Amino acid sequence: MAESRRIVPVGESSTFRSTISHVTNELADEAPGELHLVYLAAWRDDDPHADRHRAAALNDLEQASVWAEADLEEAGATDVAVETAVLGTESYLFGPSDYVDQLTRYAAEHDVDTVVLDPEYAPVGNTAFLQPFEFELAESGLTVREAPVERPSRRVRVVNEITGKRFAAVFGVAFAFYMVLGDPTYWFDWVTGVASGLIVAITLSQVSLDRDPTATSLRRILRGVIYVPVLFWEILASNVVVARVILSPSLPIEPTMTRMHVLVGSGLPITTLANSITLTPGTLTVRARNANLYVHTLIPWAREGLFEGSLERWTRFIFYGRSAARTASPEERDDTAILQGEDADEPMPVDGDGEVVES
Repeated sequence: MAESRRIVPVGESSTFRSTISHVTNELADEAPGELHLVYLAAWRDDDPHADRHRAAALNDLEQASVWAEADLEEAGATDVAVETAVLGTESYLFGPSDYVDQLTRYAAEHDVDTVVLDPEYAPVGNTAFLQPFEFELAESGLTVREAPVERPSRRVRVVNEITGKRFAAVFGVAFAFYMVLGDPTYWFDWVTGVASGLIVAITLSQVSLDRDPTATSLRRILRGVIYVPVLFWEILASNVVVARVILSPSLPIEPTMTRMHVLVGSGLPITTLANSITLTPGTLTVRARNANLYVHTLIPWAREGLFEGSLERWTRFIFYGRSAARTASPEERDDTAILQGEDADEPMPVDGDGEVVES
């Protein structure tokens, strides 16, 4: 008899326990079989704090495995094996297609053709990510089913609870901003600053933060403060060089499109890097696609500075700490490409409408 095999992506939700029960009941009726519990990672093995993320993932997998084995034992299905795996830790997974690629590769390696989804499964904890993830998965050739389990009814919360940490964080930011605009040596500005900060905190602390700030958040803010003068210096130096080139026609101007694969992670880190590059004269981030930044450089000096990876290292410093900044530059990793001109390493990828596409 052919074995029945199922893949179930693991994640915390109110319906995951019911999903496990549904799948194990199916496999018990179709035994022998295999249940593959997989955790799709949102980190890389060489990231700072990767050990902590992996430990949390393994804990979730162990809990899911205990539930599955208990259900199978109760059903007397001793010939159904439970396997667990963490997927995607070798490289950053940026979009639904990346996560689906990991699942389809795993499915092919283990001869599995069916994926059962928890109806409230949220890849990387992002519920907005679920719909495109399901669409990409349906296009993969795998049989995809949502577990028919009952969802608990609950209200959609428009605002979060006011907590001391959120209130203090919003108040502190509002007060600091007020004092930057005012005169810290004038007592009246302190009084009005406190009053303004309290008004802002009372009004916005329920909607401005979706979670309590942590020590990691504070450290990132402090590292960001350190980065601000560095970025200003980069902007000043680039202004001087670009102005000199513009005022001296004999100096080279080589407008060029480049591509750079960066190792900073998705979301806010890559947004910070892309905007830092754009703020620096001589370079303009045209597009951020997955882990690739397409950057227009005006002069060779700007392109060389970009490939040396100073801004990438500073971005890693902000979000992951000092140890993470000690990484090879994009040029040393061979993660750069010139897409135009005589020095082009590869042609610029464009579609029929002339739009840049992923290479």
